[in-house]
Amino acid sequence: MAEYWLISAPGDKTPQQTYANLKSKMTGLSPVFQLQLPELKVGTLDTLVGLSDDLGKLDIFVESVTRKLAHYMVDVMEEHQDRVRENMLANGQELSNFVTKFQWDSAKYPIKQSLRNLTEIISKGHSGVIGAESYGKPSHKKLGDLVKKEDFVLDSEYLTTQLVVVPRPLYNQWQQVYWKLTDMVVPESSSKVYEDNEHGLFTVTLFKKVVDEFKLHARDKKFLVRDFVYDEQALEAGKNEITKLESDKKKQFGPLVRWLRVNFSDSFIAWIHVKALRVFVESVLRYGLPVNFQAMLVQPTKRTHKKIKDMLDTCYQHLDNQGFSSTMYDTLNLDIPGLSLSQQEYYPYVFYDIKLDLIER
Repeated sequence: MAEYWLISAPGDKTPQQTYANLKSKMTGLSPVFQLQLPELKVGTLDTLVGLSDDLGKLDIFVESVTRKLAHYMVDVMEEHQDRVRENMLANGQELSNFVTKFQWDSAKYPIKQSLRNLTEIISKGHSGVIGAESYGKPSHKKLGDLVKKEDFVLDSEYLTTQLVVVPRPLYNQWQQVYWKLTDMVVPESSSKVYEDNEHGLFTVTLFKKVVDEFKLHARDKKFLVRDFVYDEQALEAGKNEITKLESDKKKQFGPLVRWLRVNFSDSFIAWIHVKALRVFVESVLRYGLPVNFQAMLVQPTKRTHKKIKDMLDTCYQHLDNQGFSSTMYDTLNLDIPGLSLSQQEYYPYVFYDIKLDLIER
């Protein structure tokens, strides 16, 4: 999937001329697309400074929701992978097409609203969309599918076997300390019964009376003790339930895909609107008033990445003295998000990355 660099530069005589100048310089390197922004309400400098930070956080959040919905789509359509991309559209358009031909949705995000209100509309619209967790980790898998009867001490009045999820980088630490996390842990009682790319599932045997204390100290060491009791009858009943759920899943497949399709589209559209808000706010902070800048998209590839970066630096190096040394910033001594070298790499122009590899793991 494509990657785009969303940039902005001050208008020359007009914003259109800024676009035309960059387009001519990028001939043979990259197409250049205008990102058309409506006349948004600027507000006060203090508001813009606060919004810059809030929009950065919102950008990360909405992107994460969008990616989770994309991953869910892949998981749900595991038997129809060839049809995943046709269900990952933005308002019926392919994602690249939506980005390069972006049009502000005034029905969802009325431009008469303040920038703060627009930000809150997007944030509230995503706060309840999804509470996704990672797939596959032993901390989320059904434990009954990963263990056997012989992994446990059963029918003991005093002893119990616990299951512990251990991050792979902490395997050695686990072996060194598990029997010392509390008294009454049986030495050499831990065995690995399952692992994936990130975690391992270990057994450990200890006295029932110290289980709570063991859980507490394990958590301090980043080890997660899972609540699990080995019960053959319950496990068998669970397997029957899984069979029923598999049957139900086939019935629910259509409605679930439709739900994912609608919510993915809404989430992706909101994400690109956040990018548009960010480029507007940062451009006003960077270039000042009256509003006179052009937001543009370029499309780098592995082959052209460095050449495009060098060309942008050449085109806009004259802006370097206008950003940090601006009297407005020096006088207020503000730490402007997006303008601080300590926070991210600095460019003389406003820069944001848009990566559409939403189903990459």
